[in-house]
Amino acid sequence: MDINKLYNEWLRNAVGDPDLIKELEEIRGNEDEINDRFYKCLEFGTAGLRGVIGAGTNRMNIYTVGQATQGLADFLNSRFENPSVAIGYDSRIKSEYFARESAKILAANGVKAYLFDELEPTPCLSFAVRKYGTSGGIILTASHNPGKYNGYKCYDSNGYQMTDEESAQTYDFIQKVDCFTGIKTMDFDEALSQGLIEYIGKETIEAFLDEVQKQCQNPDAAKTAGLKVIYTPLNGTGNKPVRKILDRIGIKDVFVVPCQELPDGNFPTCPYPNPEIKQAFECALEMTKDIKADILLATDPDCDRVGIAVPDKSGEYVLMSGNEVGAMLLNYLLSQKKEKGALPKNAIAVKSFVSTDLAENIAKKYGCSFKNLLTGFKYIGELITQLEAPGRENDFIMGFEESYGYLAGSHARDKDAVVASMLICEMASYYKINGKSLIEVMDDIYREFGYYKNIVKSYQFDGATGMEKMTLIMDRLRNAPPKELCGLKTVFFDDYKTGISENTLTGEKKAIDLPSSNVLSFKLEDGSGLIVRPSGTEPKIKAYVTAIGNDMQEAQELADRLLQKADGYMEV
Repeated sequence: MDINKLYNEWLRNAVGDPDLIKELEEIRGNEDEINDRFYKCLEFGTAGLRGVIGAGTNRMNIYTVGQATQGLADFLNSRFENPSVAIGYDSRIKSEYFARESAKILAANGVKAYLFDELEPTPCLSFAVRKYGTSGGIILTASHNPGKYNGYKCYDSNGYQMTDEESAQTYDFIQKVDCFTGIKTMDFDEALSQGLIEYIGKETIEAFLDEVQKQCQNPDAAKTAGLKVIYTPLNGTGNKPVRKILDRIGIKDVFVVPCQELPDGNFPTCPYPNPEIKQAFECALEMTKDIKADILLATDPDCDRVGIAVPDKSGEYVLMSGNEVGAMLLNYLLSQKKEKGALPKNAIAVKSFVSTDLAENIAKKYGCSFKNLLTGFKYIGELITQLEAPGRENDFIMGFEESYGYLAGSHARDKDAVVASMLICEMASYYKINGKSLIEVMDDIYREFGYYKNIVKSYQFDGATGMEKMTLIMDRLRNAPPKELCGLKTVFFDDYKTGISENTLTGEKKAIDLPSSNVLSFKLEDGSGLIVRPSGTEPKIKAYVTAIGNDMQEAQELADRLLQKADGYMEV
């Protein structure tokens, strides 16, 4: 590939967006900057596209988005007689612009586009796909990445992200499209008048909120507890729907962080708008000097993840992990449904297999069956769809991932921070009436089921040799799995790539009933363990440590030792 030739081609042809021409002119003669923008194309995978906004084949811009949309239109036209697509977008830079341009391209290709009339959470897009019966969906978002990023995710007709097979087929079509000459488009207003583009209005959001509200277990508790909430949408899409749903169930004392209330893709007060990290709560924590809130709530920009902080006995606010919130929510939903006689006979809960095993033990207490699935909420969405076919969708209690994604109900097929925010606040209200904080509730769960310490650590492998190192590490662990970790015997070695689970004590082998994935799991004799998997979108390997102890100090000490073992495995 002649990168300079490609650069000059863009300089001549990228006239549709003045920002791109300005950027290309500014880097003229700068080989490093030119190379970074053109040395590769953004990859289209199961997460669609994601990258830095800017000019070039390795950037998110109207041409890379247009190429993807034209390829998607070609794919849909090859599979459906009258295809249609629902399109949503978040608060990120150029999200609305990319969404409108995508709608124009689809319309020009005879694919009807249903476009939200303003920014909305990702789960609303999933809901709209099913409500309108579209052939697929597009959401313009980069989730909780820094502000310089944007992304383009594709959904199938079931309302969850495309499967590997569908995304590969779509990518085949995308690769055939010339980003300057191969994209069909049409005037937006003309497409509207012809009915090829139709706005998704407020009635769809109200219908979404109606479904969310059906998951409420104790509306009286929410109305009477007097819960005080400080909420930050982190300049994203959660502001309206989260506040509406809390108001609907009777939680009125909701104080929104002013500097993070309105949409702003620059995220000026929180460069990393990720509710998993403390920085996301700094502005909310500042407000606690004047408002003694029972709970701090933060949703990420596309409002599919939610994090919380709650005061301990000393009044200090403590962040609770995704695993802890997932375990508490499952315990709350199961206990309340059982108490009310509303727990389905064939109830089922589900999580990603890297999330805490504590949830599985909680489910057993209530006779609820449990399923562990690969990382990626589409697998949870797929399970709900399978339950729906025989009319069992109400058997689904909830699903979650340790990365702060939760879903209760079958209204969406992706993680939903709107329903999760409602249930977390309702749960906090219920326990407040009963004289307990969420920290005390979590301590009760630990005392009953054991103290679990879960830690996730990422190891970065940059540069041309990064992928080689990652492959070497995975191959080494796969071919010579550790027989013990920190003095505890390895009981099960699961290789999700080969699809084989081995009992290392007996030598017995069983098939893993999940799609192939490059993941290794080592389960120890006390239930603790280590899972290692390369990221599907970034040059990094993630290690997931689970440590179980008789108290939290013991669990923490074991977790630290297991993490040291993981550190050693990452050395090349």
